[in-house]
Amino acid sequence: MPIPALFENKLSLPVICAPMFLVSSPKLVINACKNGVVGTFPSFNTRTQDLLDTWLGEISEDLAQFAEANPGKPVAPFGVNLVVHPSNTRLPSDREVVKKHKVPFVITSQGNPAEIVKEVHEWGGVVFHDVIRAEHAKKAIAAGVDGIIVVSAGAGGHAGTINPFALVREIREFWDGPLALAGAVNDGYGIRAAEVLGADFAYMGTRFIATEEAEVDPDYKKMLVESGIKDLIFTDTFTGVKCNFLKPSIERAGVDLASYQAKESVDLDLAGSNAWKDFWSAGEGVSGIHTIKSMADLVKELKVEYLGAVEKPGFAK
Repeated sequence: MPIPALFENKLSLPVICAPMFLVSSPKLVINACKNGVVGTFPSFNTRTQDLLDTWLGEISEDLAQFAEANPGKPVAPFGVNLVVHPSNTRLPSDREVVKKHKVPFVITSQGNPAEIVKEVHEWGGVVFHDVIRAEHAKKAIAAGVDGIIVVSAGAGGHAGTINPFALVREIREFWDGPLALAGAVNDGYGIRAAEVLGADFAYMGTRFIATEEAEVDPDYKKMLVESGIKDLIFTDTFTGVKCNFLKPSIERAGVDLASYQAKESVDLDLAGSNAWKDFWSAGEGVSGIHTIKSMADLVKELKVEYLGAVEKPGFAK
């Protein structure tokens, strides 16, 4: 199945910049889209519906003006992530704001997206649902989603636990529609590998945190550059859901991580820190981050790597 018309001739790379809690902002989204990468953010990054309304208006207006001034340049659509779990009490209000702006691309998580799909389709929008297991994908497909985001082992934030080789191929046995792969995709070679595996898009988050446009603590970016896979911990201790965190950020917040890892304490003292705010997330692709670049320079680098990975000489055709 071809990718949705929404994305045709509007991308410089088959990449979606993932919605990252407390990271994705209008500046990051706008600059991703201007460089041909789908920019997204979680609605939870706005604390009120008024702010969500402001962000959506700002993004829409800026991208429309840029597209008009640069008719020959691919400008990617933007998207919003909505958590559709019943525990999300702000969902009805968020839906109204999303509807007001006719957001072109909606990503749903943690629940049944059927009602969202119906609404978004009314204005011609597209809905992708993120999953960590094949059975979740089947439910989302039954709800009418346009695409599946496969969150595999190695992803930043709330990651899955299944190897991408296994999970993508399992889902491809029953789904031939648009599919994005998340999980340690860090460079152009990973983007190409995701396509070879059967994905239509790479779903990248961590690499975009180490950009000039990401409005996060500079120490977070510095930590990404200095960290490797050994500096990650995958645990549900802090948030109740399995998540990849940077160990140095936990220690920076004053938590005795060594005691936790040695299982000397059942009740871990978080030293008054907030896991969502003070503990910084990263995926296993962090080992490939060595510099902080502008979004434009990063996309150029990804394109060179991606195109270089398409064909390798020395193999029979």
